[in-house]
Amino acid sequence: MPPAALTPPHHHVVIVGGGTAGITVAARLRRAGVRDITLLEPSETHWYQPLWTLVGGGQAPLRASLRTEADVMPPGVRWLRERAAAVDPAARTVTTGSGRVLSYGRLVLAPGLRLDWDGVPGLATALGHDGVTSNYRPDLAPHTWELIRRMRRGTAVFTMPSGPVKCGGAPQKIAYLAADHWRKRGVLDAIRIILVLPEPAMFKVPVFSQALEETARRYGIEVRLRSEMTALDGAKRTAVITDHATGTDETVSYDLLHAVPPQRAPEWLADGPLADPGSPYGYVRADRETLQHPDFPQIFALGDVASLPTSKTGAAIRKQAPVVVANLLSGLRGRPATARYDGYTSCPLVTARHKMLLAEFDYDLRPTPSIPLIDTTRERTDMWFLKRYGLPQLYFKGMLKGRA
Repeated sequence: MPPAALTPPHHHVVIVGGGTAGITVAARLRRAGVRDITLLEPSETHWYQPLWTLVGGGQAPLRASLRTEADVMPPGVRWLRERAAAVDPAARTVTTGSGRVLSYGRLVLAPGLRLDWDGVPGLATALGHDGVTSNYRPDLAPHTWELIRRMRRGTAVFTMPSGPVKCGGAPQKIAYLAADHWRKRGVLDAIRIILVLPEPAMFKVPVFSQALEETARRYGIEVRLRSEMTALDGAKRTAVITDHATGTDETVSYDLLHAVPPQRAPEWLADGPLADPGSPYGYVRADRETLQHPDFPQIFALGDVASLPTSKTGAAIRKQAPVVVANLLSGLRGRPATARYDGYTSCPLVTARHKMLLAEFDYDLRPTPSIPLIDTTRERTDMWFLKRYGLPQLYFKGMLKGRA
């Protein structure tokens, strides 16, 4: 007779992902006294990604965004340096890339998203060569600054794909930082700037959309709404821009192109039973308030991988993590989930060197300012310093420690 199947090791809580969301939840659970926590994360490096825009704009060194994963791992959390490969929600198990099977009481999904560089024909092969760059890769963010710094004339194109992306303001911010640099160098009039955005407006919240429209006018930026880059020829330095409103294509020659790739859930989730059937990008279905999977309440999703109608930002995670932890603890104690997430998110919109708007809003796109007596709908120098110096400190010493 064949030997009996081995029972997989059981853990009260398994967390998939050691980025912002996973580490923040783990730290909060440890502070609440939960002892049996296992976290899956294959990377040895932890990045504070919001700084990459400033790196690309020449305003911060890349090293300021870097920590080792060991440095940010909460004490007492069992760290498995493996990648998740599958979830069986009925059996309550997670299978890793090496074939290891873990049983869980509660599962937190926070693996982030997948940058689909192949989603635009020609982009993957052109990236990093002949004027093509992206701040969405840490090794290329310094290259972005080199391209901006060396440019004196020609055409610069900045693109954003359709669909949800992490830090939805980042595709615009680097265009403004570049334009501000060129203005100060006295070469802005010799550079044509094209900003390609898939949305019908520059921002979903009208007051911030109006401010960004004025910013674009100030720099003379050509804004193409309802449009996206659909093909790229790196050898010829040409990009195809498709206007979705009219269905027409335009081929644009460029000297510098900053591309943001299409973004999707990791394939093992997108192709699995937890994906939101209403999302073509494979993000995990989650109740918009409790952040639990509607069919499997023992599973929580937050951060970039969650299919929620809000922007994918670190500020959103800062509000989501306490809700996940509170509802997870309630479940462990046999109580109903009562904590609620209102969709709060925040997009720091850098518009120039030392100038920034702070867009804070909820599910209903209502402005929800968190700093009293300060009008964050206007460009402010203090908000830039908050982004450059204050928020990284809040992140490493507050969020990742479970304190903020």
